[in-house]
Amino acid sequence: MNNKVLVTYSSRTGWTVGVAEAIGKTLAENGMQADVIPMKEVKDLSTYNAVVAGSAVRNKTWLPEAVQFIRTHQDELKRKPFAAFLVCMTLAMPNGENYRSHISTWLDPVRTLVKPVSVEFFAGGLNISKIESFSDRLMFRVSVMFGVWKEGDHRNWNAIKEWAVQLKLLLSK
Repeated sequence: MNNKVLVTYSSRTGWTVGVAEAIGKTLAENGMQADVIPMKEVKDLSTYNAVVAGSAVRNKTWLPEAVQFIRTHQDELKRKPFAAFLVCMTLAMPNGENYRSHISTWLDPVRTLVKPVSVEFFAGGLNISKIESFSDRLMFRVSVMFGVWKEGDHRNWNAIKEWAVQLKLLLSK
């Protein structure tokens, strides 16, 4: 049985890259062959028997290029086990876990195109100097001042690894 999995991602400031790499590493440690590749570099899915795709979130949705990736490969993704994840700062807020059901709706545009065998949501990180626009940097600085977020890495590596371990069975079908 082919157990080659593509773990692909779209990121703006790098936090999602680390999540994708951890998923790929965990899958490999559990007997799967995993390639971790940015979505913008993926041209062909035919050599993979399963796909895990993830994106950072902006304005309560996956990045536009990530949704376009799903649209572009929709037919092929429907024929393979497919899992999706998102990385967002909402989960890093105090009581952020209370928003999981709301955060789940942010993947609805993906779910309308392809039905994932599993989805998961992870907190990212905040490095204000990496934020692209001045107005967004200012908004985050004010939010940090008022305790909405803290700068730093908020990724839960154990949760990421646990999800990836669970994926092995789901992606091997």
